[in-house]
Amino acid sequence: MASELSYLTGFGNEFTSEDPRCPGALPVGQNNPQKCPYGLYAEQLSGSAFTCPRETNQRSWLYRIRPSVLHKPFKRLLLSHNNLGHDWKDNEPNPNQMRWNPFDIPESGNVDFVEGLHTIAGAGDATTRNGIAIHVYLCNSSMVNRCIYNSDGDFLFVPQQGGLSITTEFGKMDVSPNEICVIQSGIKFSVEVAGPSRGYLLEIFDGHFTLPNLGPIGANGLANPRDFETPVACFEDRDETDYAVVCKYQGQLFTAQQGHSPFDVVGWHGNYAPYKYNLAKFMVINCVAYDHADPSIFTVLTCQSSKPGVAIADFVIFPPRWSVQEHTFRPPYYHRNCMSEFMGLVYGGYEAKHGGFMPGGASLHSMMTPHGPDAVCFEKASSGALLPEKVAVGSMAFMFESSLSLRATRWAERESGKVDYDYHDCWQSLRKHFDPDARQ
Repeated sequence: MASELSYLTGFGNEFTSEDPRCPGALPVGQNNPQKCPYGLYAEQLSGSAFTCPRETNQRSWLYRIRPSVLHKPFKRLLLSHNNLGHDWKDNEPNPNQMRWNPFDIPESGNVDFVEGLHTIAGAGDATTRNGIAIHVYLCNSSMVNRCIYNSDGDFLFVPQQGGLSITTEFGKMDVSPNEICVIQSGIKFSVEVAGPSRGYLLEIFDGHFTLPNLGPIGANGLANPRDFETPVACFEDRDETDYAVVCKYQGQLFTAQQGHSPFDVVGWHGNYAPYKYNLAKFMVINCVAYDHADPSIFTVLTCQSSKPGVAIADFVIFPPRWSVQEHTFRPPYYHRNCMSEFMGLVYGGYEAKHGGFMPGGASLHSMMTPHGPDAVCFEKASSGALLPEKVAVGSMAFMFESSLSLRATRWAERESGKVDYDYHDCWQSLRKHFDPDARQ
C-alpha cells in the first residue's frame, strides 16, 4: 500500500505530536492546566499501573475536542456470526499437530474488521490479565462510523492479504503485508480496506511487547529501534448521529453510541502509542560455520513473563537470508518444545514444508508435540551439496511462540472447515536409515 503519511521514529520513546492545523495545542510545563489551549479536554491514557517502575511505566496525555466519557451505555454487540471469544476451554484439548488451509475471505455482503474476527486458539484468562489469544481477521469492507478498542490486551497485526489503513486516536497508519503494527489496550481504532483482506492477530493479556535483549550480539541487530514508526496527531471534528464504539471486554464485544468521531485528538505526548514496523528491515543474525541456531535469533518482539527469559509470547519471523553452514542439516531441526508454536505464512512457501502450508493458513504445534521437516525436505537436505544458498527468498513465514499451553477453539477445529486432517501424512514416509555397520 503506497503511503504518504508521516511518522515519528523510535521504539518506546517519549513522543510529542500536534496536528499542524493547531500549533501550540500541547500545554507547556504541565499536563492538566485549568484551561487547555483551543478549549481542548486533557485526558490521560494509562497503559500501566501508576506505580510501575519508571522503565516499565507507560502512559500518554491526549488533548481532545471531547472527552472519551461522552457516550451512552454499552450493550452486547449481537452479530449474526460471532466467532470471536475466549471459549477455547469449551473445546476438547488436542495434542496432535494441527494445520489449517487458508481461511476464506467473505465473497458476498459487507463484512468489516469487527465482523470478520475469528479466534483460532488461546490460553489463560483476560480477567486475571494472564494469557494470549490468536485470531484471524477475514473482511471485505471498511469500518464506517464505527471504531473498536480492546480492554483485554494489546493487538499485534500481521496483514497477509490486502493493506490496512488504520485510523487511531494518535493518528493514521498504513500497514501492508510484510509489515506489522501494534495497537495497545484501550486505544480506539478503525480499519479501512481497499478490498478482500486477511491477516493474523496476536493478543496478549499481560504486559506489553518489548524488543528482545541482544546479549552477546551487542548493541545493534534484529529489529532496530529506529525502524519503528508511530503515527502523528491528525484530528477530525466530525459530528455523527450514531457513531458506534465497540469494546472487546473479557472476550466479548459490546457497543455504545455517541454523537461524534472519537478521532478528535489535536495533540498528544507520552510513551503509550501504536506503532508499525517493516519486516524487510529486520537485521538477520545466522550461523556462519555449522549447526542450526535456535529460532529465537529471529525474534522481532517479545512479551516476557515473570520468569527470566521465558516469554508469554514471542513474535518470530523467518526472513530471506543466506545459509552457509558446513557439514550441517540446514533446515529447522526435529523438535519437541516446552513452548507452543503457532505459525502463519504471509506469502511464498516455508522452507521446511514442501506444499500444504499455504499463505493465509496456519499450523499449531502444541507443547511437547513432535514436529520438524517433512520427508521431502529431509531427503533433499541430507544429500544436497552444501553450497552457499539464499533461503526463504520470496517468502515470509512467522511464528507466535508462547510458554502457555494453547488450545484451539471450537470454531477453528470443528466449524471452520479448514483443518487439514492429513497433516500427519507429511512425516509418514520418513524412512529408517540406521545401519549399525556404517558410521556415515
